Order: sequence, then C-alpha cells, then structure tokens
Amino acid sequence: MTPTSPNASNVTADQQAEIDAQRSDPQPTLRATAPGIEKHLYSAIPVLDHGFVRVIDYMGDDNAICQAARVSYGRGTKSVQNDEGLIRYLMRHWHSTPFEMCEIKLHVKLPVFVARQWIRHRTANVNEYSARYSILDREFYIPAADSLNAQSTVNNQGRGEALSGEEAERVLRYLRDDAMRAYDHYEEMISQDGQQGLARELARMNLPANIYTQWYWKVDLHNLLHFLRLRADAHAQYEIRVYADAICRVVADWVPFAYAAFADYRMGGATLSGTALECVRRMLKGEEVTQETSGMSKGEWREFKGVMG
Repeated sequence: MTPTSPNASNVTADQQAEIDAQRSDPQPTLRATAPGIEKHLYSAIPVLDHGFVRVIDYMGDDNAICQAARVSYGRGTKSVQNDEGLIRYLMRHWHSTPFEMCEIKLHVKLPVFVARQWIRHRTANVNEYSARYSILDREFYIPAADSLNAQSTVNNQGRGEALSGEEAERVLRYLRDDAMRAYDHYEEMISQDGQQGLARELARMNLPANIYTQWYWKVDLHNLLHFLRLRADAHAQYEIRVYADAICRVVADWVPFAYAAFADYRMGGATLSGTALECVRRMLKGEEVTQETSGMSKGEWREFKGVMG
C-alpha cells in the first residue's frame, strides 16, 4: 500500500500557508543543486491518515559523492570512466564515506509508536515537537480495516492474516474510543478553567502511542540508505515502511545514480554466509542439498531458500 493522496487532514492550514510561502520565494544560490529534489522542497508527501514527509533542505548530489571519492582515493579511481560507474563501485565495495558528503533534512509527522521505532536509528540529528511546552493536536493513527492483522504464527515480530467481521469492527471501535477518551481526559487535566490545571509535561503521559508527533530529522546519505534498507524492506512494519517508501522516491529523484546502485546491491541483492555460499557451489555441481546436509539451522535454511527462490 502506498502513501495516500494529499488531503486536508494531513497538513494543517498553518502548515499549508508556510509551504505556499516557502515555495513562492525561491532563493538564488551558487551551490550545486539537484533538480530532481528541488521539486520536492517544502512540499508535504502525505503518509498514513494524518502524517507526512517533506524536504526542508539538502546538501550535495551524485557529483558530490564522486568528488569526495576522487579526492580521497586520488589516481586510484581514474580507471572508472564515469560517475555512475564510480558510484556503483563505491556501493559494491561498501565504501561509505563518500556517501556521507550528502545530507538531507526532513520534516516528518508520524505516530508516536512509529517514532519510537525510527529513533533507534541514532545516526541522525533530531528535534521533536515538545509536549512539555505545547499542546498536542487531537490526531491519532487509526489503521485502515485491511491493515488490521492477527499476530503471525511464524514470526514474533510480524503480522498474520487480516482480521475480519465483528472482530475487526470491535478493534477499530476500541482504537477510536480509547484514543478520544484519553485525549478528553488530557484536555480536562491541563485546563485552567476553574482549576490550577496539571502541567503539560505530566498530562502527556496519559496519551496513547498512536497520537501524532512531529520532528525535524537530518541525516547523511550513507545512514539514510541504511535506514531505508531496513525500513523499506517487505518485512518492516507497515506503518514505518510507508514512510520509508515515500523517502525512497525522494532519494531516487535527489541522487539517481546512488539510489539505483543502492536498489541493485542493497535492496535487490543478498548477502550469503560462507556456509550458504558453499551450498550454492554444491548445488551448481548438481548435488542435492537439504537442510540436514547444509550445515544450517532451520531458520537459516528457510531464509536461504527464500533468497534462492
């Protein structure tokens, strides 16, 4: 499922006014720009029911990656005749430093439970909306009916089949009712109408994990690609994966050579252990290899068979 189309519930009137003002006032610059990402600047890409991703600023492009590589590697890269070939070489051989020359700053609006997963990627600069000083909006992530799934029976971190019928309706009702009740109590606790009112930093503890928060997230391209490799993967949780998918489209426009190499070697490729590689060699010689003769555990064998198709 892809991020939703733009609608009024994702961007507030104030945010839209800010976006319109920023996009109507282009600035002259002598620094290198990437036309592909310029079209994304400030615009909000809707994600989930109330979330979005928007590009606030960026530095560098494909050429910046090559420039940095040729400075650090000197004459050793002269055999690579073009930027695309050099970038593919760097990606193929895990030379990460040149990719750190590019940076991007994103404004992200996301549910708190998604933010808690996201923040585990500690190689970024983050400044989050503060519920100590400001009052959070009454906005909660409520999944679409087809995103309500039972617990997977084979993966403790995954989802199984979709819920249906009365059970799905009951779950959606609980999610909506509990979120609204918690926010009603939040507003009541901080109100100063006829009472002192509880401090915002304390009242926020009563809010559910599906309430929306916002942050600015600045990261270099190397660490961003690591984030995308994990979070745009089919096994990632849906609610963070749709954010990663939206960012993937931005990165593909920003650094097309780097993203194509990343999609090929990291997203589309696979890493095999020495044991797995030996199994491939045996298979190519015509030997029938089973889990029992492979030297792998059941879990390793299942993953190996998945890679081999």
